[in-house]
Amino acid sequence: MPTDIAFLAIAEAQQLYHWLPAALELARRPDVRVSILSPSDQILALVESYDPTGSLRRVRLRRPPSRPDSLFRQPSRLATLLLNYPTIARFPTLVTTEISSAWLRRVPGFRSRLILIKHGAGDREGGYKKRHRDFDLTLVAGEKDRRRMIDRGLCTAETVAVGGYPKFDLKADRQRFFPDDKPVLLYNPHFDPALSSWINHGPAMLAALESLTDWNVIIAPHTKLAIKAPPIVSSAPHIRVDMGSRHSIDMSYTMSADVYLGDVSSQVYEFLIQPRPCIFLNLDHRDASGDAFAHWKLGQVIERADALPQALARANDLQPGFVAAQEAAMQQSIDLSPVPASQRQADLILNFAKKGV
Repeated sequence: MPTDIAFLAIAEAQQLYHWLPAALELARRPDVRVSILSPSDQILALVESYDPTGSLRRVRLRRPPSRPDSLFRQPSRLATLLLNYPTIARFPTLVTTEISSAWLRRVPGFRSRLILIKHGAGDREGGYKKRHRDFDLTLVAGEKDRRRMIDRGLCTAETVAVGGYPKFDLKADRQRFFPDDKPVLLYNPHFDPALSSWINHGPAMLAALESLTDWNVIIAPHTKLAIKAPPIVSSAPHIRVDMGSRHSIDMSYTMSADVYLGDVSSQVYEFLIQPRPCIFLNLDHRDASGDAFAHWKLGQVIERADALPQALARANDLQPGFVAAQEAAMQQSIDLSPVPASQRQADLILNFAKKGV
């Protein structure tokens, strides 16, 4: 009998890159059958684009009433879970990247074991919820998250493991998005209204970015920002705006930029796969001493949008002073083992699944 493992793909497309590498690796293993469960034809098509041999069994879940299918807007997760409960619950091992699936624990008779791949490697406190306790095993990117999950009582040392950052296994190559060779600045604002530099200061930020005619600028916010705010629009020829596409989630932009500009997005750690200059925006003059702002030690922090040109002018000169901190932060946030994260996660998932047989 093959070991049956199902991946619950009920979240938006940006989470796919955190579980798909492990799913593909598991499907290569002997006597393992991997199913992908999703209510989205677009999500399943994106999976298929990385699986030309059809090693993954794609299962289209029933779709609750919702907006038209989209990579970045999925139907209610709870409604999807309840509508498809008989299909989902027949798998002995379920892997997911979102914590809504913990609601399955509330259904009488539910016996599947739940594995959470914690997506992202950021510092924001929003990444730690009580529902994390409902998972039998949690895989995190690095020691930072392992320690925080244990310290917050969300896991024990036995129920959390470091598996690396599998998104790096599928990362896009560096690309040219502009016709000239000017340096590229990536602006990556977060979606949280309480912390986002764009939601609170959009006009000032756009004016500052449009003034940077010696730079090419990619504005690629977290894809959830499109739900929180109107589309960002600019006619400046040196600005590319992407409110949500495959480029915005497959590391195309973090691999292709020369300088990172942001607030609290965990994408800074994807950018720092190669140490490069970072600039952080503290436009609301926050106390940055807490964990949520730990990455602000990895680059310049500016408190006015109009200070951006000067920060960019000195970014390369200051960068040598940040390299050691960037490398140390990466070592804690993302465990960069010579063994690919997809293999490490697959080993952890398969060993855990077999224990329950």
